[in-house]
Amino acid sequence: MQRRKTTLAAKVVGCLALAAAIGGCSFMRAEPVGTAPERGNDEVLPSYDVIVVGSDPEGVAAAVSAARNGMTTLLADGGERDRLGGLATLGWLNSIDMNYGPKGEIVNRGIFLEWFEKLEGDSFDVETAAEAFRTLTDREQRLDVRLGLSGIEPIVTELGAGERTVTGIAATLPDGSRREIAAKAVIDATQDADVAAAAGVSHTVGREELGYDEHAMAATLVFRLNGVTSDVWKRVGKRLRSDDDPMTGANGRSAWGYDEMKHYDAVASDPNRVKMRGLNLGRQRGDTALVNALQIFGVDPLDPESKREARATAEAELPHIVDELRRRYPEFKGAALDASAPELYIRESRHIAAEYRLTIVDVCENRDQWDRIAFGSYPVDIQRMTPDEYGAVVCHPEKYAVPFRSLVPLGVDGLLVVGRAAGFDSLAHGSARVIPVGMATGQAAGAAARVAMEEGLTFRELASSEAAVARLQALLTKQGMSLRPFEAAPPAAFEGPEGDALRAMLRLGVAVGGYDNDFRLDEAASVASLLNVQRALHRKYPDAFPVDSREALERQASAEGKSTEALRQEPLRLSTAEALLARTLGLEADTRSAQAPAGFATDVADPEALRVGEQYRLVHAVMERLSLQ
Repeated sequence: MQRRKTTLAAKVVGCLALAAAIGGCSFMRAEPVGTAPERGNDEVLPSYDVIVVGSDPEGVAAAVSAARNGMTTLLADGGERDRLGGLATLGWLNSIDMNYGPKGEIVNRGIFLEWFEKLEGDSFDVETAAEAFRTLTDREQRLDVRLGLSGIEPIVTELGAGERTVTGIAATLPDGSRREIAAKAVIDATQDADVAAAAGVSHTVGREELGYDEHAMAATLVFRLNGVTSDVWKRVGKRLRSDDDPMTGANGRSAWGYDEMKHYDAVASDPNRVKMRGLNLGRQRGDTALVNALQIFGVDPLDPESKREARATAEAELPHIVDELRRRYPEFKGAALDASAPELYIRESRHIAAEYRLTIVDVCENRDQWDRIAFGSYPVDIQRMTPDEYGAVVCHPEKYAVPFRSLVPLGVDGLLVVGRAAGFDSLAHGSARVIPVGMATGQAAGAAARVAMEEGLTFRELASSEAAVARLQALLTKQGMSLRPFEAAPPAAFEGPEGDALRAMLRLGVAVGGYDNDFRLDEAASVASLLNVQRALHRKYPDAFPVDSREALERQASAEGKSTEALRQEPLRLSTAEALLARTLGLEADTRSAQAPAGFATDVADPEALRVGEQYRLVHAVMERLSLQ
């Protein structure tokens, strides 16, 4: 079920005429679409060609792209932000989750690479990053940057038949005046798709499409240690490089490991609210380092009060965390808590309904898209949602494409959504939410605004036009991106007879391949592994599977005269699997309706001990019988 919210007012005004088409763009900096009159540093014009809302990295990329493509552009943001970069510079997320191709190449170039080359490396000083963002925007004469706005709302025109178009924004300026600012195109680069939601764009929140009501990945408050001298950093690197765990390591700028800190919950003030994972450390100026490791649970990502409370909880915990760090590790004995990030790191909130929603299968199978405007390759890193579970790496793609259609929201035109809240399913978002992908989508959106205006197309029309998309891709290529078609084979597990079942289990959220894409289809299945799938079925399809896995297990254990724990640990027999599925469907265990189509049993190597792949095939067969995706 998708939510349709209008938490901000959407003011209805008349449509704006599109600009007349102009000549083709052949150079890095296009001929102007609008005008760029002299103005004061705080002035806001009554209209722009493009308005970008949100100053995170993807917003900066979108605004710079629009301005370079000759359009008068406003980059607007609100709250207490006093610099560009959002979570990178105010959330202190100073380590970039890079996207490399199969030959080690950076797959998203363009404006991202231009910014990246100004940094110290893939772990940067946040002041350097802020300066690099400002350098990018200061070069653009057609770009106004206005922070400190408040009450930003979309101006929306109703077109009928359920369609709307965004024609600008209304906002309160720092001087207290309320202004309406018209635009031919608006790009929503906010972390939570605030503009799109206020305009009425349908969306899911967290893992809602998997049946979770309120769950999203844990939030984090990054904090800074002082006293991290060059000698301390050397000792950190020596420890982590000598660790037997291949997932730990260090270089001159960043370090990752110290997994023993996950045991902090034994001394935490409230282990149901806060936990620690292994440390991600990023070196900063002045003998300081940032620490990304504290996880905060029970945070409503769309409720400011919930986020304020989460921040207060985290800040109260930080002195104890630093004490534990000093107690456990001699190299940190001289370190002290210096500060916490100005912004809380919220990993996940809204996912808009778009012309195409990027799926977890797209990501794990390394799929190309005809309308590719960005690429991803980062592992699908799903942080835990509750303190009782663990996170997971669903798969590690070689390379996949992000389609332009994923930026085009359903039901509302004149608007593109970039960054983590774009048209990505929640699991696909686990990879696509990273900075390089976000900045690439931002650059594409800025260029798409120009192509749409030149061609006299709406964004929705552009998204369905192969010729217009080809022009967009050519323009982006001239401006530093590389968007060639590619072929990358999917992991071997997708090629076998259980490939379709594996795809279904990925969409259900139960299949995990890890960094090596080993979905363990040949391992022995257990009753416990089937119960995990049944929980997901009940959660996502409660009407079709009305009985939860716990009740189904209790009924089956009683029928077999066993304890539930004993039955849970048993190898999965075909007869038990069919009985448990029948009970989850609300049927009696001896009903054969839960069986797969005739002949399934003959494909099972041993009916007394199913493999994981066979378990998946059985469940998939039941889903197909019920016409479930």
